[in-house]
Amino acid sequence: MRLRVRRYFCDRRNCSRKAFAEQVDGLTERYRRSSIGLKGWLRTIAAELGGRADERLCQRLRPAAGRTRLLDLLEAPPVPDRAPRVLGVDEFAFRKGPTYGTILVDVEAGQVVDVLPDRTSETFAARLRKHPGAEIICRDRATAYTREVKEAAPGALEVAGRWHLPQNLPAAVEKTCREGTAEPIRTDIPKLRKITSWIMRPHERLTESQEERLRQVRLACPDIARACDLARTFADLVRHQCRHFLGEWIHQAEQDAPKPMSGFAGFLRHDLDAVTAGLTVPWSSGVVEGHVNRVKTLKRAMYGRPSFRLLRTRVLVRP
Repeated sequence: MRLRVRRYFCDRRNCSRKAFAEQVDGLTERYRRSSIGLKGWLRTIAAELGGRADERLCQRLRPAAGRTRLLDLLEAPPVPDRAPRVLGVDEFAFRKGPTYGTILVDVEAGQVVDVLPDRTSETFAARLRKHPGAEIICRDRATAYTREVKEAAPGALEVAGRWHLPQNLPAAVEKTCREGTAEPIRTDIPKLRKITSWIMRPHERLTESQEERLRQVRLACPDIARACDLARTFADLVRHQCRHFLGEWIHQAEQDAPKPMSGFAGFLRHDLDAVTAGLTVPWSSGVVEGHVNRVKTLKRAMYGRPSFRLLRTRVLVRP
């Protein structure tokens, strides 16, 4: 394909540039070694694969592009001045254990708006002050951001994700099954994880044999029987968003439940406003968890060695 363009010359003596080449809109740019269309394809490949994998694909597709050039094509989009109305926040690990980052998601649009280099509450509070506008903040059960949120965004409503509420309960149930005092029974005792799965599963999804085994365990251990009743009541409460019965459930669990279950109830009372909002408003942090899984996929595809700038760019770029 041959392209003929016009060349312009400047008559001014003080002009540093003497010649100007005509550019074709949508096809050519100054100092560009490829067309705009090919640049868009390469940017898409770099956003999807990032690194040696996109270089190998380009070798098969024949465009001449190394991994350094491909990664240089990636540019993080500008961050909006104002935060979205419904802001989701969660942490993720750069590497398992030592270092963590924070991901911010527009819950209504389902899109990532920013990635922070750590998970400290000070960094998150500074981000809220610089980009105001959040009216609802969806988070997990961790209350580390609560004090800073109230200072940086005093009018924002904190919402504890409904997904996390039933996820924190099995740990208390399983701890009750270690620690509970059981009477001797003739049949073999199932494993703790199996007992916990039977308790947390809806009653109608248990087989007759599983129901019978759970009945034997309940008869042998009163603590497990009480934990089972409370866990199933709480699961129904969350499933049907019955916020009016939350206070009564917490009171009952604190009065006569095994210690792990009463501790879980005390933690709910400590975060009662956010938990109640989680059972009231339609917003939740489920979409944030989906983006956290996407971040984990990107990290593994980059063999756990991406810089923060590159990882943030790949998370924010939407191919």
